[in-house]
Amino acid sequence: MYNFEFVKPASVADAVAALGEEDAQALGGGQTLIPTLKQRLAAPSKLVSLSGIAEMKGVSAADGVLSVGGATTHGTVAAEAGAYPALADLASHIGDPAVRNRGTIGGSLANNDPSACYPSAALASGATIVTNAREIAADDYFQGMFTTALEEGEIITAVKFPIPEAANYQKFLQPASRFALVGVFVAKYADGVRVAVTGASEDGVFRWSEAEAALSKEFRGDALMDLKVDPANMIGDLHGTKEYRAHLVGVLTKRAVVAAG
Repeated sequence: MYNFEFVKPASVADAVAALGEEDAQALGGGQTLIPTLKQRLAAPSKLVSLSGIAEMKGVSAADGVLSVGGATTHGTVAAEAGAYPALADLASHIGDPAVRNRGTIGGSLANNDPSACYPSAALASGATIVTNAREIAADDYFQGMFTTALEEGEIITAVKFPIPEAANYQKFLQPASRFALVGVFVAKYADGVRVAVTGASEDGVFRWSEAEAALSKEFRGDALMDLKVDPANMIGDLHGTKEYRAHLVGVLTKRAVVAAG
C-alpha cells in the first residue's frame, strides 16, 4: 500500500464535497477497491468512505417498490429484503460471509464488474439507480464492461426495485472467485418478463430480448426450447468457452423460470 488521506463524511453533501477535490475516490465496502490499491492499479491521494452515511443505509418497501440504500451491505439486503425474495436470495450467495458483511450494493453497481450479481437484478427488475444528482433507469445505466452512466464524483445513494409478481436468480458459480461464471435473473411483471444475464458477455450485463418475448407470451421453461444465445460476444477463457457460456445462459434461464413458478 501507499500513503493517502482517509475521510469519513457523515452526509451525502459532505461526501460529494470531498469527492470534488483533486484525485479523490469513493470507498464503499472496499471489496474491489482495496485489492486494486494493493496491486497499485489505482493510487488516489484521498479515499472518501461512504460507510458512515446513515441516510445511505437500509432497506424498505412501499407501494410495490423495494428501496435499498447505496451503502447497504449484501448481508443486510439478504436479511431485510424479504419483500423481494429473489433479491434477498441473490444477496445471500454473494462471495462469503466476510464479503457480504463489508461489500455494498452501491459499490457493486458503481464498479459494474461483468460477473457481478447485482447488475442482473437491477436490469431484470427495471430498477432505478438514484444518485446525489439524478435518477437513472437501469436500461440506461449499464454501458459496458466496468462502464456506467455515473459521472465523476457521482454517488449511488439508493436503488429502487419494482417488486415483480415472480422472480428468480440462477448462478453458475466460479468456485475460486465465487463470482458468476454465468448468472441469469428472471423477473415477471404484469406488463411482461425481463431477463438479464451477467458473467457471460464481453459487453457486460445484458437483456436477452428473445427470451423475454417468449416468456411474456408463456411463462414456462418450455417456451425457451427453440431459443439459443449467439456465442459471438460471449466471454471465452480458461473457465469456459464462448459456446459453453452461451449454452449456460439457456440452461440457467429455464431453471430460473421453473423456480420462479
